[in-house]
Amino acid sequence: MASIFQGVGAATALSSSTSFDTKKFQFSTRRSLPERKTSFVAVRSGAKMNSGSNRTDGRADHLVTNAVATKSDNPAASTASKPGHELLLFEALREGLEEEMERDARVCVMGEDVGHYGGSYKVTKGLADKYGDLRVLDTPIAENSFTGMGIGAAMTGLRPIIEGMNMGFLLLAFNQISNNCGMLHYTSGGQFKIPVVIRGPGGVGRQLGAEHSQRLESYFQSIPGIQMVACSTPYNAKGLMKAAIRSDNPVILFEHVLLYNLKERIPDEEYVLSLEEAEMVRPGEHVTILTYSRMRYHVMQAAKTLVNKGYDPEVIDIRSLKPFDLYTIGNSIKKTHRVLIVEECMRTGGIGASLTAAITENFHDYLDAPIVCLSSQDVPTPYAGTLEEWTVVQPPQIVAAVEQLCR
Repeated sequence: MASIFQGVGAATALSSSTSFDTKKFQFSTRRSLPERKTSFVAVRSGAKMNSGSNRTDGRADHLVTNAVATKSDNPAASTASKPGHELLLFEALREGLEEEMERDARVCVMGEDVGHYGGSYKVTKGLADKYGDLRVLDTPIAENSFTGMGIGAAMTGLRPIIEGMNMGFLLLAFNQISNNCGMLHYTSGGQFKIPVVIRGPGGVGRQLGAEHSQRLESYFQSIPGIQMVACSTPYNAKGLMKAAIRSDNPVILFEHVLLYNLKERIPDEEYVLSLEEAEMVRPGEHVTILTYSRMRYHVMQAAKTLVNKGYDPEVIDIRSLKPFDLYTIGNSIKKTHRVLIVEECMRTGGIGASLTAAITENFHDYLDAPIVCLSSQDVPTPYAGTLEEWTVVQPPQIVAAVEQLCR
């Protein structure tokens, strides 16, 4: 098959460690963050639920080796002043993918039902008719096989996008993703680049049962050589998709099944976001709330209640799950001195646990209270809707956690 491609050239209560008196955690000294000359424009999303061969920059050539990501020199401008056009999140993903396929003939797509069916969530709808069956390849139900094929295609110089019909299915390709995708650049002595994007739907909320409600961020975060990002709005979905395709590093793009029908106005002009930059969603003074993906909307719902109660939370969508944007996060902690992490990932070994460790190592002297992390319960996701809802963090828990932190 490689020759074919060459031919186309998480609901948990506050843990016992979070019961505290903030007066006991006052620090007499604070280290100052190292100054860094940079410009940063925060892009806010006004997204609402709808009921119904150029490169971006030189950083794509080399994998970031530490947790701190640098700022982009020319970040994308805010959408507020752009006329733009409205798209649902899955349409924004498709638009970004289509633009990159038009721009670079090396970009191709493979996965189950991605061709004439258009994908389970219609992200690839119409692309097979436009670009043909070789560039939009329907594969058998064999995740390990077509993931390995995509990695091999990337080694030959193509830029494959591998779609998992559901992110949980990619566990069948874990060997290919960990031992091949993440490590081949190193184990080949730099002879091969692996410019592959692995993407697909995941998360809890559609009564899909335990096996189809996986959050694989925690599974993949420990694999060396892989970058991970999570989209949460149509604007950042398109911008991250384009950036991931242009990157020379393997990138896993996490999409949430409940966010595909979010609608937002995005710019008509082309834009590409940084894979290593967090988004300031809401500036504030009292507490830093770090979140990503679907939980961004639970946090913003809780923020309305918190503002009415007199609190001023700062909300950051971390977006980059590996590496963390510790520059943006650190500057926020320097201002608020309190941190709440809200995630849908499992509590044990999740993104929140890694983020807690990174903050403790780098910004401990800024903290006036212990870090609080709200995560999903360490249980298989139930099928019943009411029980499913109980396993993930809800807005009232976020309100209660902020009240305890700021007490």
